[in-house]
Amino acid sequence: MSFTSLGLSDFLLQAVNDLGYEQATPIQLKAIPAVLEGNDLLAAAETGSGKTAGFVLPILEKMKVGLAPRSNHANVLVLVPTRELAVQVEEAVQQYAKYFPRKLKSLAVYGGVSINTQMQAMRSGCDIVVATPGRLIDLFKRNAIDLRAVHTLVLDEADRMLDLGFADELDDILDELPERRQNLLFSATFPQSVRSLTQDILDNPVEIVIKQEATIPEQLEQRAIEVDRNNRTMLLKHLIKTEQWPQVLIFVASKRTANNVILKLSRADINAQALHGDLTQSERSGALADFKAGRCKILVATDLAARGIDIPNLPCVLNYDLPRSPSDYVHRIGRTGRAGEVGLALSFIDHENDNHFKVIEKRIKQNIAREQIEGFERDTIVPLEVREKKGQAPVKGKRMSKKDKLRAAQAAQKIWGDK
Repeated sequence: MSFTSLGLSDFLLQAVNDLGYEQATPIQLKAIPAVLEGNDLLAAAETGSGKTAGFVLPILEKMKVGLAPRSNHANVLVLVPTRELAVQVEEAVQQYAKYFPRKLKSLAVYGGVSINTQMQAMRSGCDIVVATPGRLIDLFKRNAIDLRAVHTLVLDEADRMLDLGFADELDDILDELPERRQNLLFSATFPQSVRSLTQDILDNPVEIVIKQEATIPEQLEQRAIEVDRNNRTMLLKHLIKTEQWPQVLIFVASKRTANNVILKLSRADINAQALHGDLTQSERSGALADFKAGRCKILVATDLAARGIDIPNLPCVLNYDLPRSPSDYVHRIGRTGRAGEVGLALSFIDHENDNHFKVIEKRIKQNIAREQIEGFERDTIVPLEVREKKGQAPVKGKRMSKKDKLRAAQAAQKIWGDK
């Protein structure tokens, strides 16, 4: 179904058309009318479902008759777990507000950059503030933002927000908001912590559940290349030089691996950039901007840092390390082959992750032919340590409970602060 049937004004339809979107996604078809009617919303939707447009478009529609914000005030507050998502959502606001009847002001508020710039931007007020909880609290403590005029609150990726230990910050923020407001909550999962939050803030919400199957576009080619773990970087260098991809996004499991891969590529005169949590905000923003603009051809990223990356016409994704879950695999490779474009997804399969890849194949209901590259063939003999590891039964009582994991995440957040 097209956007024209959803009750949106021409200025929004024109912006949507400029972006090349023709058909609304399932979450948009259900969320946009519900928000326009003034309902609270509880939506189960994952990254890539189109949920951002699902709340931004109706919010802008309702704001067309509203007043501009007063000094230091915000009219709409969107809370997100990470600075990358804050930047992405604020960019989407500006794209959809391209033809807004008046000059609409939006601001992304997050840590890792100077707070003074954000304080100055708030002085004249802001229509839509997209913020991470920690930095928003910092602004509030400095009297740089007034939340008493907020008429719409959006909690985006609520599960991740709580996983990162922002429960106390959320409580503090909710205390500063007016009681009469519209609340929109989006979450991929609904653990007890999220269910408790919904009971606290939502008033008779419209519930939307979008079940996304682990589907992969037909035009996306998947390749599984067998290689010994110690030879992965050499094979990567070989593929970069022989395949000559216009761009490639390489996923690794850790910051340490990202830095190591970047170092080894540079020694082979291959320019690449890293994207992970140890970089400063300006370094991360610069790497993303370079990759989006095509100035950077090779980006080596961790899952957390790469969350929300949206690069149009990205030709290739490479799994240097496999992701932890089949759904993460689908999300990773789904960054290529979008909107009908041809895409390529490669995965390195060593003896250590062989069984894990079989699990991924089973969940996505696809068998991906294994291949080897001449000169980089995987050893036919499985290493002893791998055989021993596969033969071990899980140690009972050693797995962390959900509560322990949440405590660990909260402790890590206190140590590292709002990234």
